[in-house]
Amino acid sequence: MKILQLCHKPPHPMVDGGCVAIHNITDMLLKSGHDVKVIAVETPKHPVHLDAFPEGYLQQTRFESVFVDTTPKMMDAFKTLFTGSSYHISRFYSKQMVSLLTEVLKRESFDIIHIESIYMMPYIAVIRKLTTTPIVMRMHNIEHEIWERLAQNERNPLKKIAFRVNAHQLERVERRILQSVDGYLTISAPDFQYFHDLSPNSKGEILTFGIDLDRYEDEDDYIPSDEPSLFHLGSMNWTPNVEGIEWFLDEVWPEILKEQPALTFTIAGHHIPESLYERQDQNVQMVGSVPDANEFMLQHDIMIVPLLSGSGIRIKIIEGMALGKVVVTTSVGAQGLDVENGKHLFIADTPEEFVAVINKCVATPDICSIIGENAREFISVYHNNNLLQEQLVDFYRQMIKS
Repeated sequence: MKILQLCHKPPHPMVDGGCVAIHNITDMLLKSGHDVKVIAVETPKHPVHLDAFPEGYLQQTRFESVFVDTTPKMMDAFKTLFTGSSYHISRFYSKQMVSLLTEVLKRESFDIIHIESIYMMPYIAVIRKLTTTPIVMRMHNIEHEIWERLAQNERNPLKKIAFRVNAHQLERVERRILQSVDGYLTISAPDFQYFHDLSPNSKGEILTFGIDLDRYEDEDDYIPSDEPSLFHLGSMNWTPNVEGIEWFLDEVWPEILKEQPALTFTIAGHHIPESLYERQDQNVQMVGSVPDANEFMLQHDIMIVPLLSGSGIRIKIIEGMALGKVVVTTSVGAQGLDVENGKHLFIADTPEEFVAVINKCVATPDICSIIGENAREFISVYHNNNLLQEQLVDFYRQMIKS
């Protein structure tokens, strides 16, 4: 098959879960022997760095990109209040991208056009004008849920209103998006159920996030260190990550230090805001971007993911579990993962629950070892790219036949 993969961000460098998810689709298709062309929007938040791409990737995928300035502009956002469109999505529209797509689709034919996320919805119209090729959209999240939860947790009244408007606009788009595509993929079961309920007759499937187990095969199962340390790894230009870490440092961390005064918490990720750097002390360290996420995680013990808002699947949790790390997260963080609390990871939703679980992990390292082993086994069975690539190709073939 010949596939055009249209992306709302470049897959490399893999600075966040979305980039990893995009890369995995390309990688699975290439390993299955299919022809893939990748076109991406690059933005101020996700610029293209050609030296960050794996050797041979640019040639193999015939990669092309268009820069789009997605910087929020108040006047443009205000106009969408009267048009019914989503400003969050309209920011990704570019006449240059329309021109590039037009040129490519007039020059080449494809068996499937795979679109990453609803943020590329503005380009469906031009695709439909130029080809009858089936369009499959991959839903990375239920986007409006993220903003609804942010609004619920926001104390600033103006931000709360802005988040709610954004959530409402995104929900309107999500309610009609399936009318524009031929099929869809979701990363989690709850996300699939949401879209299936909206349009029961639409062709959809759950294609969960997977990992290339070869990247983890040489790592030992979790081995607790003499002085366990907590860590968080996530892109800090994603609002829910900042919200969760601020909550953890405000509500949970002081209580932990009362019983574990020597415990350390290391926070890594792109674009850590100055407000978090100001929270550094002898127990809390901000390290910013790390060159190798796996190496960073292997240097620490207990993964903290205090997510209060979000949707889909938290990819860094899957990667941490694959490395045999014990993960402590919220119900929101564990959403979409068919895990058992206390067997594959720990779920805590209140400060008291976080404190109890973390104290338990520090006091009984053997439990962490067992959880780490269970976590890794779970990922090898349910999030293995070698198994998922067959499912993806089969779904594409069904779309072509229909």
